Amino acid sequence: MAHSKNRATDGKITYPPGVKEISDKISKEEMVRRLKMVVKTFMDMDQDSEEEKELYLNLALHLASDFFLKHPDKDVRLLVACCLADIFRIYAPEAPYTSPDKLKDIFMFITRQLKGLEDTKSAQFNRYFYLLENIAWVKSYNICFELEDSNEIFTQLYRTLFQVINNGHNQKVHMHMVDLMSSIVCEGDSVSQELLDTVLVNLVPAHKNLNKQAYDLAKALLKRTAQAIEPYITNFFNQVLMLGKTSVSDLSEHVFDLILELYNIDSHLLLSVLPQLEFKLKSNDNDERLQVVKLLAKMFGAKDSELAAQNKPLWQCYLGRFNDIHVPVRLECVKFASHCLMNHPDLAKDLTEYLKVRSHDPEEAIRHDVIVSIVTASKKDLALVNDHLLNFVKERTLDKRWRVRKEAMMGLAQIYKKYALQAEAGKEAAKQISWIKDKLLHIYYQNSIDDRLLVERIFAQYLVPHNLETTERMKCLYYLYATLDGNAVKALNEMWKCQNMLRHHVKDLLDLVKQPKSDSYNKAVFSKVMVITKNLPDPGKTQDFVKKLAQVLEEDEKIRKQLETLVSPSCSCKQAEVCVKEITKKLGSPKQPSNPFLEMVKFLLERIAPVHIDTESISALIKQVNKSIEGTADDEDEGVPTEQAIRAGLELLKVLSFTHPVSFHSAETFESLLGCLKMDDEKVAEAALQIFKNTGNKLEESFPHIKSVLLPVLQQKAKKGPPRQAKYAIHCIHAMFSNRDTHFAQIFEPLYKSLDTDNMEQLITPLTTLGHLAMLAPEQFAAPLKSLVANFIVKDLLMNDRIAGKKTTKLWVPDDEVSPETLAKIQGLKLMVRWLLGVKNNQSKSGNSTLRMLTAILSSDGDLTEQGKMGKPDMSRLRLAAGCAILRLAQEPCYHEIITLEQYQLCALVINDECYQVRQAFAQKLHKGLCRLRLPLEYLAVFTLCAKDPVKERRAHARQCLVKNINLRREYLKQHAAVSEKLISLLPEYVVPYAIHLLVHDPDYVKVQDIEQLKDIKEALWFVLEILMAKNENNSHAFIRKMVENIKQTKDGQCPDDPKINEKLYTVCDVAMNIVISKSTTYSLESPKDPVLPARYFTQPDKNFSNTKNYLPPEMKSFFTPGKPKAANVLGAVNKPLSATGKLQTKLSRMETISNASSNSNPSSPGRSKGRLDSADVDHSENEDISMKSPSETEKPSRGRKRGAAANQDDKGQESKPKRGRKKAANTSTDDAEDQWGEDSGMAEPTMETEDEQNSPPKKGRRGRPPKSAAAKDETPSKGRRGRRKAAPPVDEENEDEQQEEEEEEDDDAGSENMEVKPKGRRGRKPRAEVSEAASDSVESTPQKRRGRPPKSQTAARKASGGRSKAAANQEEESEEEMDTAQQSEEEDDESMDSPKVRRKVGRRDRR
Repeated sequence: MAHSKNRATDGKITYPPGVKEISDKISKEEMVRRLKMVVKTFMDMDQDSEEEKELYLNLALHLASDFFLKHPDKDVRLLVACCLADIFRIYAPEAPYTSPDKLKDIFMFITRQLKGLEDTKSAQFNRYFYLLENIAWVKSYNICFELEDSNEIFTQLYRTLFQVINNGHNQKVHMHMVDLMSSIVCEGDSVSQELLDTVLVNLVPAHKNLNKQAYDLAKALLKRTAQAIEPYITNFFNQVLMLGKTSVSDLSEHVFDLILELYNIDSHLLLSVLPQLEFKLKSNDNDERLQVVKLLAKMFGAKDSELAAQNKPLWQCYLGRFNDIHVPVRLECVKFASHCLMNHPDLAKDLTEYLKVRSHDPEEAIRHDVIVSIVTASKKDLALVNDHLLNFVKERTLDKRWRVRKEAMMGLAQIYKKYALQAEAGKEAAKQISWIKDKLLHIYYQNSIDDRLLVERIFAQYLVPHNLETTERMKCLYYLYATLDGNAVKALNEMWKCQNMLRHHVKDLLDLVKQPKSDSYNKAVFSKVMVITKNLPDPGKTQDFVKKLAQVLEEDEKIRKQLETLVSPSCSCKQAEVCVKEITKKLGSPKQPSNPFLEMVKFLLERIAPVHIDTESISALIKQVNKSIEGTADDEDEGVPTEQAIRAGLELLKVLSFTHPVSFHSAETFESLLGCLKMDDEKVAEAALQIFKNTGNKLEESFPHIKSVLLPVLQQKAKKGPPRQAKYAIHCIHAMFSNRDTHFAQIFEPLYKSLDTDNMEQLITPLTTLGHLAMLAPEQFAAPLKSLVANFIVKDLLMNDRIAGKKTTKLWVPDDEVSPETLAKIQGLKLMVRWLLGVKNNQSKSGNSTLRMLTAILSSDGDLTEQGKMGKPDMSRLRLAAGCAILRLAQEPCYHEIITLEQYQLCALVINDECYQVRQAFAQKLHKGLCRLRLPLEYLAVFTLCAKDPVKERRAHARQCLVKNINLRREYLKQHAAVSEKLISLLPEYVVPYAIHLLVHDPDYVKVQDIEQLKDIKEALWFVLEILMAKNENNSHAFIRKMVENIKQTKDGQCPDDPKINEKLYTVCDVAMNIVISKSTTYSLESPKDPVLPARYFTQPDKNFSNTKNYLPPEMKSFFTPGKPKAANVLGAVNKPLSATGKLQTKLSRMETISNASSNSNPSSPGRSKGRLDSADVDHSENEDISMKSPSETEKPSRGRKRGAAANQDDKGQESKPKRGRKKAANTSTDDAEDQWGEDSGMAEPTMETEDEQNSPPKKGRRGRPPKSAAAKDETPSKGRRGRRKAAPPVDEENEDEQQEEEEEEDDDAGSENMEVKPKGRRGRKPRAEVSEAASDSVESTPQKRRGRPPKSQTAARKASGGRSKAAANQEEESEEEMDTAQQSEEEDDESMDSPKVRRKVGRRDRR
């Protein structure tokens, strides 16, 4: 080497053979030619050529001179760079250049030449590639480690390589670059922050998107050098994250993006960084937490990520951010859930609990995104979500906010269509989500029109897609209907009914616009516009659009004709589609893309267009039913037993026969129905008869061959068929045939002559048939009917007990255990009533006689003969039949007038009967008559007596009925301003005088000043006043006060001269007055109008008499506590008026009547104050539901119910019936009893009982109102879930009279059909769904759902009342309940009277 150095110092440059001197004196071309030869020489040399190395040392030094390094020609520079690269290779490991500055210049020069790699199409690209390959292979840059400026050199090299890399480079170029850069990282002593930034910057999303190849290069480099570079990466993140030194790097602001990219590249790069993120998740800076959460969401949610398993503390810490105080953080967590569920199903269990909490988040957007996350995962694969997650979506269908409800409903609908209809995941998946169809239809019970419209849209697009081919569509509908639960079926029926009603309204509007204009025309059009508006979303805005539509219909004949076609009964589904397109096309405008008017019209058309049902559809449906009957349908494959499918198909056809009767007019349809009449299944035959009745009005003239076959079948059914079929047969003949009188006579005569009490079982059908003939043709059979009633029904049937009843302590037995004699007597009572309803006059005084007979049955506990032969269950049946009969007669004005006050009171006391099923069925009847505005207002006061009912569900139901009826009447008065002259019969506040009258004459109110009895009076009055006073509409508080004051100036109309009765009257008035004063701040204002008192109930006020005396004992004052009355919708006000946005106009207060120990609506009782809070005191968080979960949807057993003494009392409770506290018919002989038909029988005053008598089994039962103590102790088996019940769609007063009459008849038959008796005692635990059946089935119209969570203070009240554990009580606080709802259709009453398995305890009330 010394020799070589000497040679170098000589300065003589030796060139390779054939190469002349290379200097600035030659041309560029010549220089390039010579350099190429030099390059060739160096390329061929290797490290072992010592002589050549020494020979060309000076040349090597010469080539590193500034002349070459700074030469302007790029070709020269490239060739020199190639020479220098080879020189480093040849002379390795020692370089011939010793000066640090020179080395720096050389490597910076080579780096600059590497930029030539960018142009892959250049002629010199191969030389650039050679240069790269050479320095990468030799690791030439490692020489720079010893230089002070090494960082600058490396950084420039890295930048250059990241700049030049592009998609034109092949894998070799990429590999050599990685080799070159990785050697610097792996073999160097350190990695500077600047160099690290040069690599990491390529991972920042903005750079990554600009140069994907640079990103790939950086990624490959980091993977290759992971172990070596990890400490420097850790240090960088430690500086930025932990120490907050953001100035250390320009990439500090991208730190979270970098962490994500590095984790995706190699998780080992972040082994020491991830724990720092756990610290950052708990930062006080909201934005910082949000950034970390976004980062971790991507890291945990990535498809192949194992971070959650590898770093469980970080995962748990991340899950904690689901409960972060900052809304965007929670929102980000929820959005992440769908990716996590889809990519990591194993984490679903961890996420479930957190998503549950977030599904109740106060923030609407978070609840919305919870649904989106779950639904998104479900649509990808149903197996990714568990049942709990789907239940969260189900709960949100009842959310307070429309946007959340809509997302939940649409999500469930899409899941159902994918997995149930299209069966994309097999039968098991379809079975798993089979509840969705029921749940979606249950939402139709909501008051919000938006919800109902969405259900209709979901039904048409997802449950039974309207675009399916007709046969497939009807098959889909057929099996859907067969598998729906009872409430969903009622909702679907109601949906068709509402759509049909709206079609009729539009048809009426079309008829109106054709008439000439006048004042009456304008009023009629406006009235019809208002009705249509109520059936569309946002009525406030829609009203103007509907008016505009009416104008368009007047002016545009084409649109009018299209709409007429659409609402025509004969419109087919295809025609409907064409009409809708034409109308929207005509009304639409390309210049106005967002047209609110057009949107409204679309909503209207969507509701009225018959997209499912037409004649072709009915024919296809009939064929599907026939397939099931013949056994050729795939019922079992669809999961429906054939018998159930046939019955459901006939029920479906029956419902459609109401809404689409014209679609049934085909010979094929009627022939199929004839075949159904001959089937053994009674329900199928009944449905077929009803379909004939609804659709056969033109059968006689259009299908005479059908008539000739049908008539004998109907006559046979009327004579010898089951009672219900006999009834329908008579109505079919009445509806379908012109010469009905002849047909009726052919049926009446043989039945009338063959009546015989010797065979009671054979008597039931004839009595049923004769009863309906009496109602439909009273004049035709006037004489025989009167004889039949007076002689056979009264004397032979009702006044004789032929067969002794079974001795039992039960008060009720199932239908099949009721004796034929009792069933015959019930039909006899119904026959009498139907006859009177047909006659509709009392000229023969038959009404008086019938009423005396009915009240005699009530007075004698159902044992009219008082011979003691009848069993208690039979007596209960007869009491119920008599009470319901009086209610039926009261609906006819001519009979209502002759019902005496004593008879009215006896009828009212049936609601306090000792038998639970009697109370339940009677309340249903009462409620139905009141809802139709047929029963007079005084019968609404009967519900006041329910305050004393010991069973919570009965009190809850009574409260529902009061709320619905009060709201219904108020709404009716708003819509019908012209009925102001009938105010006394409609204004709900006028129920107060009747309630006072009933309480004054309550047989349990004996001692005028008795504190306990007065407390009962106060509870009963508050039961109704609380609802009336919830809103002070038109200063109603002052009106009630004035009314009570006026009553106090009168005397009792029934016993005006009885001082004790009058003292009771004034005392009850004082109780009412104190309630009003304590609960109202406006009672002292001037009454808006002077109340008119019912003349029958109170005498005219004495103008010379001023009754200012206070009749209450001083001790009573402490029981009247001040405070506002709670909102009327304690259990959900039904048909509450809506504001423009479809929300309730008033906040719903959080109250739970049925959770109170004694929910007697007592304004001051401790149980009540715990169970209810003012709405102002309750946190109305927006995450709470409108409703609570259905008992049928939660199968949690009731927990820790104590049996103890209460259970023992329950066993004994039915053994002895306490004496009825009312006037009792004197014991008479049979002959005397028969005389009651002609005149009133004597009434004996009730006798006072001694203490011994009270404690011994009574000889004669009294009205079975249990004592108050029973209410406190009573542990009702029928404990429903707490919460508010769901509202049934409003009863439309425009229902056809004929259908209402038919429903009344259904009620009569249903009254004795489906009651069940509960077995004695309670053993173990019962599923909540079973024990709450009473609450769900007993409510004919259920109130709308409560929004809000029950107050926490209710826990104590629940614990006290139910004997449950604290855990169970707390669990129920969070529960949500949807009450089963009922639709008022013909078959409804059969179901609504299903008796819950409840037996109330009956005790004895002390009589002093």
